[in-house]
Amino acid sequence: MAKFRLLMLEFFMVLSVSSGQGSGRGREMVPAMFIFGDSLIDNGNNNNLPSFAKANYFPYGIDFEGGPTGRFSNGYTLVDEIAELLGLPLIPAYSEASGEQILHGVNYASAAAGILDITGRNFVGRIPFNQQIRNFENTLDQITDRLGADDVAREIGRCIFFVGMGSNDYLNNYLMPNYPTKNQYNAQQYANLLAGQYSQQLTRLYNLGARKFVVAGLGLMGCIPSILAQSPTGTCSKEVNNLVQPFNANVKTIINNLSANLPGVRFSYIDVARMFEDIAANARTYGFVVLNRGCCGIGRNRGQITCLPFQTPCRNRNQYVFWDAFHPTAKVNIIMARKAFSGDQRFIYPMNIEQLANLDNEAK
Repeated sequence: MAKFRLLMLEFFMVLSVSSGQGSGRGREMVPAMFIFGDSLIDNGNNNNLPSFAKANYFPYGIDFEGGPTGRFSNGYTLVDEIAELLGLPLIPAYSEASGEQILHGVNYASAAAGILDITGRNFVGRIPFNQQIRNFENTLDQITDRLGADDVAREIGRCIFFVGMGSNDYLNNYLMPNYPTKNQYNAQQYANLLAGQYSQQLTRLYNLGARKFVVAGLGLMGCIPSILAQSPTGTCSKEVNNLVQPFNANVKTIINNLSANLPGVRFSYIDVARMFEDIAANARTYGFVVLNRGCCGIGRNRGQITCLPFQTPCRNRNQYVFWDAFHPTAKVNIIMARKAFSGDQRFIYPMNIEQLANLDNEAK
């Protein structure tokens, strides 16, 4: 374990001197964070894939220090801000991570990815959750080769595993006319199908050593510009919002069941839907003016066609809730990350990320 921490300390010092990243970061609360998800938190894994789901072009990243990186945002994603709050550097994409970088964690998220392998096939290349887990196994092998199995087993149990999946299983599967799922399952049946897979996938991560999980629920997907653009009145789709409610309910049940049956596991559930409701209800307090249009996009609600290469986005980005047809602005990501990190049980429960990180919860 001492060798692990020494290597991480050396890497942190080199990173601070060479890049300036994290100059203002506090102490590292956990050894690393491993991230699994979709375009809401992808930071470049799709860049070199034969995929239509990419964001490695301007104006994506217009407010990010490194410019366009593959983040589907004008700036920070949710997990970027959480990493900083944990005292970690920004977590590298799996497609780019190498050497000692992986000791602080890896981001495996992929735009268009889903819980189901078939989800997102309209975009061609993407990395489903099952493959993301296999990619983590590859990382685990690399770390073990460097540090030894005993040290890794102890330290992995102290790391944060962030998982945010499910959006595409609705937007780019169930709601797509060329998928059979809507005809095969009603809302509850489909949520149950996803839950069965999701529970198995989280258990796989547990069996690989994960003990501290942060799991994000789905937001009010009926209110994103892409869905608003399909409404004659331009209002949120109650049908879509009601469609995803059983999924969120099932995720809470999964967390309760796994907590009761897997020794040493701890979960924090981010209630993204409630966070969005709070932002919408208190928009002026947060400084938001535009809640129903993307900052960058084309057509109704700037949601019919998402942000195109070199399109000119809105100037007052901090006043917008949505950056493009599907994704929130960096300001929203930062607000939600801070609520998840230190907020109360209205937004994250049974404990927030700060409390989860501080648990003395080594793998057993």
